[in-house]
Amino acid sequence: MHWNPGRQTASLGKSRIRRDPARVSKIRRDPVLVEKKVEARTDEQEMVFGILGVLLIAAVVVALVLGAAMFTIFKVVDDGPPAGHFGQCYNENGPNCVIDGDTIYVGGEKVEIAGMDAPKVLDSRCPSERERGIAAAVAMADLLSSGPVTVSYPFRDEFGRVVRTVKVKDRDVGTKMIGDGLARRFRAENKSWCG
Repeated sequence: MHWNPGRQTASLGKSRIRRDPARVSKIRRDPVLVEKKVEARTDEQEMVFGILGVLLIAAVVVALVLGAAMFTIFKVVDDGPPAGHFGQCYNENGPNCVIDGDTIYVGGEKVEIAGMDAPKVLDSRCPSERERGIAAAVAMADLLSSGPVTVSYPFRDEFGRVVRTVKVKDRDVGTKMIGDGLARRFRAENKSWCG
């Protein structure tokens, strides 16, 4: 058997949602209630405003990109010399520098170069040794800055000194400096650079 509840009717009163329309005569008399009519823009005006809007957005994007570029691309950072750069220890702060023609710092560690003796700069005994030492130190800095530098593990040479072999582009630095006349082979009793 199907359930059939029957038909029930409800009486509806005055709706709260529907309102009586406002009388036109009241709106015309009250200036506050009078609405101004907005004129519709023509197609040409819509196109002009659209183009102006796109140009304004493009200008903002360009300004943001240029502003970001000023702080990233053109930012001058003074981090010191580049990683492979060797300067003179007495006038540059850096992990890689040259004390004289046979003593350098690599990565902040002092290195005595094996097999060579160069004139001194700081501990020179005479002005001519100092001049030759400066020339040797400048040449050493240029040589070390010319390519990849490799440094061997420390070892004791035949004279008991703790030294290392230093190469630039797989070429021995000591041999190059001796060949250029800026240094000499190390001996137990080397002659003075003065005289």
